[in-house]
Amino acid sequence: MTTLRYQAMRDAVQSLDDTVPGKFEITREGVVHDMRAPSSPHELTAARVSRRLEKLMPDGLLAHTGAPDVEDESQGILRLPDIMLIAEADMEGQGSFDPRTLIAAVEIVSRSNPDNDWVGKMRDYPLLGVPVYAVFDPRTGTGAVLSDIHQTPAGPRYATRKDFVYGEDVTIAEWTVSTEGLPLYA
Repeated sequence: MTTLRYQAMRDAVQSLDDTVPGKFEITREGVVHDMRAPSSPHELTAARVSRRLEKLMPDGLLAHTGAPDVEDESQGILRLPDIMLIAEADMEGQGSFDPRTLIAAVEIVSRSNPDNDWVGKMRDYPLLGVPVYAVFDPRTGTGAVLSDIHQTPAGPRYATRKDFVYGEDVTIAEWTVSTEGLPLYA
């Protein structure tokens, strides 16, 4: 993707952010628009996982939910993880976070666009240098933690995948949390 094309998409996303519902992200294929506001099970899962992680993490590290996004203009990618494991010091300053400063990205699968989390972000996060990617899927009560970025002919990909079922403990980066009591979509 050219810098000009990426900047045009970035400008369009910024102009739509406050006027069109949902959230926008940019991939090499173009703009991804999740039109629905996150549901209660989505937000509750993010809150519970974030709190469980923060209880275990040392001072100075956060399991941050919210803005801003992570962006690598040279790759033509802008993503907004549901939870970012990141050092407070790496959150200082203006603009997007540097994705290479993330310890891990955690996504709660959207009911309206599951391929964004299971396909698109699984492709984009290793390109951005995010070392660990955890996916929680309230549709099925399952998930996966991906790690160990390696090079493939199609570009960087995760080499290790550990699947889990809600109710089991799951390790994200250095911290193991319970998935007990995480809600499912009705």
